[in-house]
Amino acid sequence: MNQNQEPRLAVEQIQGNILPGFSKDYAALLFLKIEDVAKCKAWLRKLSPTIATAEEVLTFNRLFKQLRARRGKEASTLKVTWLNVAFSYFALRQLTRGLPSGDLVQQDFQDNSFKKGLAQQASLLNDPVQGVGSPQHWVIGGPDNEADILLIIQGDDQADLQEEVQQLRAEIDAQQPSGVRLLYQESGAALSGALAGHEHFGFQDGISQPGVRGYVSDDPNDLLTPRQNPQDSSQGKPGQQRLWPGAFVFGYPNQARELDREMPGPISQAGPEWATNGSFLVFRRLRQNVGTFHQFLQQESQRLKIAPELLGAKVLGRWTSGAPIVRAPLKDNLQIGEDDCLNNDFTFAVPAPGTASDRPAQAWTGDPTGALCPFFGHIRKAYPREDSTPTGRALASSHSGLEQAFNQQETQTHRLLRRGIAYGPASASTIKAPLVDEVDRGLLFIAYQTSIEEQFEFIMREWINNPDSPVEGSGVDLLLGQVKEGKREVSLPLSGRDETLKAENWITPTGGGYFFAPSIAAIEQYLTK
Repeated sequence: MNQNQEPRLAVEQIQGNILPGFSKDYAALLFLKIEDVAKCKAWLRKLSPTIATAEEVLTFNRLFKQLRARRGKEASTLKVTWLNVAFSYFALRQLTRGLPSGDLVQQDFQDNSFKKGLAQQASLLNDPVQGVGSPQHWVIGGPDNEADILLIIQGDDQADLQEEVQQLRAEIDAQQPSGVRLLYQESGAALSGALAGHEHFGFQDGISQPGVRGYVSDDPNDLLTPRQNPQDSSQGKPGQQRLWPGAFVFGYPNQARELDREMPGPISQAGPEWATNGSFLVFRRLRQNVGTFHQFLQQESQRLKIAPELLGAKVLGRWTSGAPIVRAPLKDNLQIGEDDCLNNDFTFAVPAPGTASDRPAQAWTGDPTGALCPFFGHIRKAYPREDSTPTGRALASSHSGLEQAFNQQETQTHRLLRRGIAYGPASASTIKAPLVDEVDRGLLFIAYQTSIEEQFEFIMREWINNPDSPVEGSGVDLLLGQVKEGKREVSLPLSGRDETLKAENWITPTGGGYFFAPSIAAIEQYLTK
């Protein structure tokens, strides 16, 4: 299959937070429990026309960009509030029970992790099994408060969002029962001011999102992720791999481990036929202890006699601007960090001669030993690019000199579409002036994929929490990784010497769930019948 044979995406059926993503400043999450299946189905039938599709979100985004380009500023009057919905496995079993073609007894989901749920799988992610951070203490998604339905509402205007949420809650709590009960409500908002575009720790966020292949109309130039890198037609913006849509939405070619990036894998299938154009959703409520993290950077940098900002860049793999440390080894570089054609365009291994990554414009030679970005650095652990992987090594065993290429292709089969947003007030703490407090703030992590087992859980199990990935003795991801007991310990290479870092957890799981976001047709033709 060549570039022109990329699939036509059913954007009128796919929910809009999957593709292209809402990307709004304000969010609310409503977690619901089904109490009466028949009444719940009637409520869902009324809700269905308000569920935003990929087509609607794309149309709005394009109009917004068109007006901004013409006027030279953002159109303040062009605002919208979007709604999407997702269901737990238990909810889908209830809603499809007895259907002639659709009952999960006849065609069940293949992903065992989805069927078990996050609370049961949490120990495999190295979540605490007791005490703070354990599922028993989660605000939502624990053994006693698992949600059946997740409503995601996002908008440009906080007042408009609140009005939409109030209307939804009024319908849920109406005298004419909706068949569902509100378990928990969470609010999120993009950080503003000096932290605009950043997460609570103070680092630019959301940089290394994959692109998605496929057309959104019959126009041969209307790609979801346009090819913008003249050096590599398999990329969108430089460094952004365009992946086959079956990695994120069922019913399309999946990502393959072939060296030829234009070769698609098999069609991704969930199990039930009606799951086409749907996607698995992983939700994690992650509390961030900002002051404690900044305090660690201050204290350890004084001991190591380096700048705390440099130590932070080592832990993250990026400076606060978003500039990758492999491109800016000594100090932050705003020009790189703020340019989305530069801040994701790098490799970890030494570029091989003749490859697309071996470009004259690149001012680095890679970082195969972890001297610049340590192997425990967050962006290296969460997305190892062409770093060594067991599968990559096995695939390359009979292809001399191609291990990096096979590693890259193997890594791409485990990617996620991340749609998270911050919750809680911004901290006054900074890297230079740490301030420890007990305020609950963090990340509402949301990610879409077609295999929870081989995408989200694989990343957490085989990369983030694996002390021997990408090489033996790497240590866990010092930002996000968890160990069963004791402090996390890693070795930091500094100017010819290795220094040991020991750290408590700065991120604590406080809620979550595994859900499925179905197509509009699945909701209307199966889940509400």
